Amino acid sequence: MIAMRARRSRLGASALLLLLACAPCRAVPTLAEVQAAYRASDSTLLDRNGVAIQSLRVDLAARRLPWVKLDDVSPAVGAAVMQAEDQRFMQHGGVDLEALGKAAWDNLFRRRPRGASTITMQLAAQLDPALQSAAAGRSWKQKWDQARAAQELDQAWTKPQIMEAYLNLVTFRGELQGIGAAARGLFGKAPSGLNLAESAILASLLRAPSAAPRLVARRACALAKELNAHTACSAIESTAAGAFARSAAMAVLAPAPQVAQKLLTAPSQQVRSTLDAGLQRFAQAALRQQIMSLRERNVKDGALVVLDNASGDILAYVGNAGGSEVDGVAALRQAGSTLKPFLYGLALERKQLTAASLLDDTAVDISTSSGLYIPQNYDKEFKGYVSARTSLAGSLNVPAVRTLMMVGLDRFHERLRSLGLDSLTEAADYYGYSLALGSADVSLLELSNAYRTLASGGMQGTASLLPRAPERKHRVLDARAAFIVGDILSDRAARSVTFGLKNELATTFWAAVKTGTSKDMRDNWCVGYSERYTVGVWVGNFDGGSMWDVSGVTGAAPVWRDVMDYLHQHVPSRAPAVPPGVLRRDVAWQPAFEPPRAEWFIAGTESAEVALLQDARRAPRILYPADASIIAIDPDIPDASQRVFFQAQAGQGLRWELDGATLGPASASYAWRPAPGPHTLALLDAAGSPVATTRFSVRGAVREP
Repeated sequence: MIAMRARRSRLGASALLLLLACAPCRAVPTLAEVQAAYRASDSTLLDRNGVAIQSLRVDLAARRLPWVKLDDVSPAVGAAVMQAEDQRFMQHGGVDLEALGKAAWDNLFRRRPRGASTITMQLAAQLDPALQSAAAGRSWKQKWDQARAAQELDQAWTKPQIMEAYLNLVTFRGELQGIGAAARGLFGKAPSGLNLAESAILASLLRAPSAAPRLVARRACALAKELNAHTACSAIESTAAGAFARSAAMAVLAPAPQVAQKLLTAPSQQVRSTLDAGLQRFAQAALRQQIMSLRERNVKDGALVVLDNASGDILAYVGNAGGSEVDGVAALRQAGSTLKPFLYGLALERKQLTAASLLDDTAVDISTSSGLYIPQNYDKEFKGYVSARTSLAGSLNVPAVRTLMMVGLDRFHERLRSLGLDSLTEAADYYGYSLALGSADVSLLELSNAYRTLASGGMQGTASLLPRAPERKHRVLDARAAFIVGDILSDRAARSVTFGLKNELATTFWAAVKTGTSKDMRDNWCVGYSERYTVGVWVGNFDGGSMWDVSGVTGAAPVWRDVMDYLHQHVPSRAPAVPPGVLRRDVAWQPAFEPPRAEWFIAGTESAEVALLQDARRAPRILYPADASIIAIDPDIPDASQRVFFQAQAGQGLRWELDGATLGPASASYAWRPAPGPHTLALLDAAGSPVATTRFSVRGAVREP
């Protein structure tokens, strides 16, 4: 009886083969077509030379790495897979009749059914979703169609092609699909490096990808013995335990996650960027090292960008070296003193200043419609009268505010917007005169590109992470003013009034650079350029926490210097050529606030001597209160003690008049007891004629009930 049933099983298998042979053949895809349809779950960011920088998981449903050729897979893998899944793979024609007969016999007499699916049949199901098993298993029609498809596949493909496609499409465990993802995710190596024990573990997963680690190890141990592997079961168990405990995350080649997220948008992409892999790695390491060295000063985050001055290519983009997910290159932070070069450039362009002009670095109270603005220098000291060159190079705050008052707040705001600082979304009055000191929020990328405009002689372009055709730049800065500003920013002698002669800003090649620190030391900047590159660095805390005693020179500047030195290891940096309309003349000061020197001038503004204008020669004007200002009475001060002090420039020989009533001489401040309501204040000359007038209002005190 048993012999008869076995014979019937063999006859059934033979009949099946005959039917398959007679069935009409369907179109079978080629291996090239299957490869073309294959999509890796990860995409790869390449640098400008095609070097891989960063991988990014785009398809979250499964993890698939790029297609792996069979020649790049360890032979041990194929041997283990055939031993576990299809021992007659090299002999049968897609359907194993002998295995079918055994399966039929076992299914008749055993409680646990046995399958006879070959590697080719499994591949056929991978290629055709209609053949894939449902929760209840395959129907008889599906099994029939699967067997017929396997036979057709075996006739159209070679055995190595079938094995290659199978290893790339089969699921090994969880989300790990294909030999590339399995080898990397479980063992941290390429498929070519898999040994026999690791191959046995992978092959043991094919029939039950979600099996318990102990069961997989037991199956792998048995499989290794069948393959005559000289590996102890204890070693296989240890390898399996380590594999399943390992994170399936893929290692990154160099951290550029923010760029990858911007450019990689679909699975299996390989996007070539403008980044330079070597520079990216160096910049990231230099910034991370600096942040670590400043941990004790409460510095946690940092960002960096490097631009090619000619093309606008972004050569390095370190969004954050501190571990946060915030993109520090694109984040908006308070600019600090980094906006000053554009302010002085505007004053030079309008010929309101020269680099030799004297500016008053003494305490000043600036009246605004919202109250008094009292700027101070970083070191809380004042230098007296200094040249514009010294004021900018030394980053003095009071002269910058005085320059803004002269240039005009609206005009400077417009200039910053024209430079691409689109983050200045509020009106000029919103920022007030503190805009000279960088009260506005800007991004590191837009600020660095504005400095690139200075480096390009006032010609503006855009920065790009993708290769592109040469762009057409347009002029936004006067070339003569841009040249003089760059010369000032490269002048270590002029810088020494604040920073000394020896600091991180003093390179061995030509470079122009500016530092900045925002209010309460929340942001620290260093942005500068050489002949070929612009480098911007920011350090601080994205959570808004203040750093402890960290300035631009001690925080961001060391990283800027390291990156600049790296860029110019073998590349010189020369000072820019003098543009037409710029003259160099000897100049002296009277009194001698600074030693005589040769200075650059825009033609028509040159002067051999700069003399301080005496008060008698200054135009009379009311310094306080400003026109249209509102003065609020302090409810905590007794009414009899309330005072407002009227202040005038060049008030000698003039007198105050308030609402038509004479108050007294204007040669000194006048203390006035404020009265609620609108008022008109005038400066009168000896003939009683007004030479300056301002209108203001006093708001009465509001006391709590």
